[in-house]
Amino acid sequence: MQTRKTLGLLLYILFLLLPIYWLLMMSFKTNEEILGGLSFWPQEFTFANYAVIFTDPSWYSGYLNSLTYVSMNTVISLLVALPAAYAFSRYRFIGDKHMFFWLLTNRMAPPAVFLLPFFQLYSSVGLFDTHIAVALAHCLFNVPLAVWILEGFMSGVPKEIDETAYIDGYSFPRFFIRIFVPMIRSGIGVTAFFCFMFSWVELLLARTLTSVNAKPIVATMTRTVSASGIDWGVLAAAGVLTILPGLLVIWFVRNHVAKGFALGRV
Repeated sequence: MQTRKTLGLLLYILFLLLPIYWLLMMSFKTNEEILGGLSFWPQEFTFANYAVIFTDPSWYSGYLNSLTYVSMNTVISLLVALPAAYAFSRYRFIGDKHMFFWLLTNRMAPPAVFLLPFFQLYSSVGLFDTHIAVALAHCLFNVPLAVWILEGFMSGVPKEIDETAYIDGYSFPRFFIRIFVPMIRSGIGVTAFFCFMFSWVELLLARTLTSVNAKPIVATMTRTVSASGIDWGVLAAAGVLTILPGLLVIWFVRNHVAKGFALGRV
């Protein structure tokens, strides 16, 4: 029985890793070899595809643009969600449950629903094709998720800690920053992970609200068609480099994510 479970797990892992392996191998092949037939290993290794990514401004600027608005979105989402989640976890007021549910409904809506309003609004106020435009648009989806996750972690902290800090003479900002925030650092790590990943992989808003100056890498990858056709090797290299930031984020917050699953909020 144990052997069957192990074999099934290995097959499942192989099924998951096969597309990533294929993408990695394609990034070291020429277009001729990619289109020439099926091969599990490059016949002639080439780094030309990665050279294009790191030397062509239209490519590496896309990564910089994506990292810029994703970082801005993560920071803004956390700054907004932390006090909001604290209020939901510590206070009871009229309509609190309805407001909490309304926040979650924003997260459940598809980005296409808000595409036209965002486009018209940003075009009117001069925010079109800027990093802050994409960051704020993604906040509509990330802030509700961040509030929901953080509220679960904050509710697990006893209220007696707040009262003890106030008796000891702590002001709220000092208590919140020096005592409360360190106690929920796992929740902050989990929240930052999900905000980063949603903003990093989101395509529709990021592509529509930008054109040149803030165009993200996901938009660049969808416009690789030239006169000679699709440059599959460069596209594969871009895909590999696009996966790396997510892997790094997962590596740094892996313990926090595991704790979030253990607490039942993630």
